[in-house]
Amino acid sequence: MTASMNVPMNVPTAADRRILVIEDEQDLASLLVLHLSELPAQVMVANDGQTGLELALAHQWDVIVLDLRLPRLGGLDVCREVRAKSAHVPILMLTARSSELDRVLGLELGADDYLTKPFSVLELQARIKALLRRAAHGARPESADDGPVRIECGALRVDRAQRRAWLADAEITLTPREFDLLWHFASHPGRVFTRAELLSSVWGYGHDGYDHTVNSHINRLRAKLGDERTDASYIHTVWGVGYRFEAVA
Repeated sequence: MTASMNVPMNVPTAADRRILVIEDEQDLASLLVLHLSELPAQVMVANDGQTGLELALAHQWDVIVLDLRLPRLGGLDVCREVRAKSAHVPILMLTARSSELDRVLGLELGADDYLTKPFSVLELQARIKALLRRAAHGARPESADDGPVRIECGALRVDRAQRRAWLADAEITLTPREFDLLWHFASHPGRVFTRAELLSSVWGYGHDGYDHTVNSHINRLRAKLGDERTDASYIHTVWGVGYRFEAVA
């Protein structure tokens, strides 16, 4: 398949954001351009993974929308390379309903969120708006408040200025979204959060039926913290309600 690129579909303004769509299905790519331009945003499309990777690394983007099934270079490889070079650009994956393993791998490689095809336009726009808000702040809005810059909780240290975390002096490798989730938890020790509250506070939107987005990130964060489901040191399950962050003495 020959790679192609679409120029931005709307007239740029000072308020516009830059979104890169890496999608080989022409009809879907056109639909994405149409609705993402309404945000408003300047939207560029790459129709294969290799072209998408080159564009992703050559320019500054506020959000990258990345399909995982791509010609020339797969979406997982694109995600890995982009995240290695750009730690903070938000990445929204597009996946097929049956590709659960790809979703897990994509999130582990550093994607911030995913949408399963088919998806609604309103949901797509809500997800992108949330990622744009985060990009506009360079991180979560919480980072701009007057709260602490560093938090220590037992053997865990979290530094929001550096966006880094350490467990027993060993640095934990976290994706941008995992760091946001950990900082949110550590900033509210002892408080119980429902999945819906975490989705709203950390992701910036709320949609019924998307608890699995929270679950996926919490499961990976727990694994990196050494938490066992029945013997957690930091993220504790409050059955029937949600999760509580509190270090075990």
